Amino acid sequence: MKTIRQIVLYMALALGANAAVADTAALNALREGDMKKLMFHSAPKPAPQVEFEREDGATATLADYQGKHIVLNFWATWCAPCRVEMPMLSNLQAQMGGEDFAVVTIATGRNPPPAMKAFFDEIGVDNLPLHRDPKSALARQMGVFGLPITVILDPEGNEIARLQGDAHWDSESAKAIIAALIDGGGGS
Repeated sequence: MKTIRQIVLYMALALGANAAVADTAALNALREGDMKKLMFHSAPKPAPQVEFEREDGATATLADYQGKHIVLNFWATWCAPCRVEMPMLSNLQAQMGGEDFAVVTIATGRNPPPAMKAFFDEIGVDNLPLHRDPKSALARQMGVFGLPITVILDPEGNEIARLQGDAHWDSESAKAIIAALIDGGGGS
């Protein structure tokens, strides 16, 4: 029965609800399990354009990801819940990542690149970026207090939802929400 409800709600989004409020209501209805912690904003919030360090050492901003929906995860090597959650984010990227969607991970605070790589190696993650925010400048601007924090950005670079704590990002509920956003453009 849950699957039928998700399909009906997904189709309503895919066909295009005519107001952002309707989109948010339909997206909220897709939240099950720990995805109930995912809070959609009543209006999109512009993401700050603070530089962070890419895996290759170059700098980037969140504007570099405009054009696709982003699940943006802030984490740290010392964060036990991050260790549990990261493989699920990796699964989400493997299953849904592409032209319209990506999972982007940013280690915030003191996280030496060798420790970050060891963290990913230990948990078997090889498809997510090892970006860093060493001085927590981006995290502070985005109101990240405590880890992990995951936000969803729309293709215009606006934050449309936020989840504090770890979650099953490869759950059917999470995938239904992401698919509805990609196909229906919901939340913006």
